[in-house]
Amino acid sequence: MTYGRLIRFLDEDSVEHYGEPIIDHADDLLVRASEQILQATVLTGTSIFTLDSRTTGTKKVAQILPLLTSSEVPLIRCIGLNYLKHIKEGGRSPPPYPSVFTKPSTSIASYNEDIPIPFIAQHDQLDYEGELAILIGRTGKDISKANALDYVAGYAVSNDVSARTWQRKPEYAGPVPQWDFSKGFDKFAPLGPLLVSPSLVNEASGLRLQTWVNGELRQDSDTSDMLFGVREIVAFISQGTTLQRGTVILTGTPAGVAMGMKPHPLYLKDQDVVKVRIEGLGFVENKMVFEKRA
Repeated sequence: MTYGRLIRFLDEDSVEHYGEPIIDHADDLLVRASEQILQATVLTGTSIFTLDSRTTGTKKVAQILPLLTSSEVPLIRCIGLNYLKHIKEGGRSPPPYPSVFTKPSTSIASYNEDIPIPFIAQHDQLDYEGELAILIGRTGKDISKANALDYVAGYAVSNDVSARTWQRKPEYAGPVPQWDFSKGFDKFAPLGPLLVSPSLVNEASGLRLQTWVNGELRQDSDTSDMLFGVREIVAFISQGTTLQRGTVILTGTPAGVAMGMKPHPLYLKDQDVVKVRIEGLGFVENKMVFEKRA
């Protein structure tokens, strides 16, 4: 990798760049940007996947842009039931292999934009899931665990927004829980503004993950509670399947989701603000906005 941390941004002349922000800690990124004092070393290249080691000096960051757009992501691959305490709170047994489902690329959203909740998803079971995201940097197939990190462009923070009614209620989902439709609505996967290289965080294990709803802490765990780590996930989902460059992998959520609360789950409502932070990776913060019925 040519970077330790990476952002996409506009400079003071409204020219778009990729660059390495000059910060000591990930949490400094948005603070310094809001104070208009953030600087970044500009990297040469036309996309995240074509950057090289050349730089053109530093620029003042006028605006941090979304890290990825939906056109740059062929697919979002997701892992369910991957934190041991979350599996326990859901009353399930650990799966023998990673449980895989998908979201379409149209689920990608920016780190700070409102999440539109379509009328069809406005039942009483809208949920949050703070997650570690992996960005695949080069295409591969039948990848080994030993070589898995060679395919990882970096990590970011995300939120796997979920409409549980369509996932779990038999009168909607049928007799078998379904995942893709219930989690694949537009903008249901906001992604953090900062991409952090494995050169800084290796396999991203042991990073504290926290989720707040309207300032109330709901999830507080760390990535060492994952049943399957980054290497296992990348290797498994590439077996017999081409893992394309630009694929985003969401790696599962820890305990503390609304669905696991007993006896009264605190599901999301219109105008609720969800903030997910992962140590070393920064945060996303998005408002849930219920759309009017068409």
